[in-house]
Amino acid sequence: MNDTHLIPAAPSVIAEVRRWLSYLAHERRCSPKTVEAYGRDVRQFLTFLTAHLGGPPSLPDLAALAPRDVRAFLAERRSAGLDQRSLGRVLAGVRSFGRFLERNGLGKVGALQAVSTPKAKPRLPRPLPVADAKAVADADTRAGEARETWVLVRDAAVLALCYGCGLRISEALSLKRREAPAPGAALRITGKGGKTRMVPVLPKVAAAIEDYLKLCPHPLDPEGPLFVGVKGGPLSPRIIQLAMASLRGALGLPETATPHALRHSFATHLLAKGGDLRAIQDLLGHASLSTTQVYTAVDSSALMAAYRAAHPRAQR
Repeated sequence: MNDTHLIPAAPSVIAEVRRWLSYLAHERRCSPKTVEAYGRDVRQFLTFLTAHLGGPPSLPDLAALAPRDVRAFLAERRSAGLDQRSLGRVLAGVRSFGRFLERNGLGKVGALQAVSTPKAKPRLPRPLPVADAKAVADADTRAGEARETWVLVRDAAVLALCYGCGLRISEALSLKRREAPAPGAALRITGKGGKTRMVPVLPKVAAAIEDYLKLCPHPLDPEGPLFVGVKGGPLSPRIIQLAMASLRGALGLPETATPHALRHSFATHLLAKGGDLRAIQDLLGHASLSTTQVYTAVDSSALMAAYRAAHPRAQR
């Protein structure tokens, strides 16, 4: 952030903002965008305080802030159009600067911690429509690309596991060659926190994996990875993400259509077909039923959207 000279604050505060931004960039190794966003948040905070306090704030002024001052700042940002999620991010940036001051013995801005973080509504998962989810997991969808056939078939097999079994990319790519499922078999998956679960494998998913194994040009060690890259090493998740980006372009899908969205699609489509919520919880490996219940909201949203679009009295 090269415009720290524009910050309306006492010279001592401006100097600490510069030190803090350097700390974020070089010691914390935050991304340039994160450093820029945090710097912008603090500049807005200090600009507000200049008007709120009647002059550029000093380090003692920051330490003397009351919770009502911080709430007034958040109210001002809310009136500028920020939603709850954005307000939470702004407060996180300003708190980071406050913690930096405290660690360096320059006073504790206790008011920042005394104010609760604005609660944002959880974002609902964004599943794909059934037809698009099926197309994503079909190697023929990318048939026109200048890629080796076995690579396209491999990518489709990984995405088929994400949609057909509800796996995370990391779970699909952690499978060993000896774990390749036969038709009608089940996969033993170790998910987050070491939690294991059994996931049935649909015939089409097993067939997609079998097609990949027939075409893969590399010898696969039974204890090595099931899915390998073009040079025979472990397949990077980034490759599957890029494959999904290609599919988004081919199918006209939104940016929310990611490999993880296929896991959301798996759960939402099961629920729409009358799947039991606790069974879906077990298939996904969720520790808490409340995590799985978010899909009921997705299903209800889709139902209401269909009602509003199709029911003859919905527009009245």
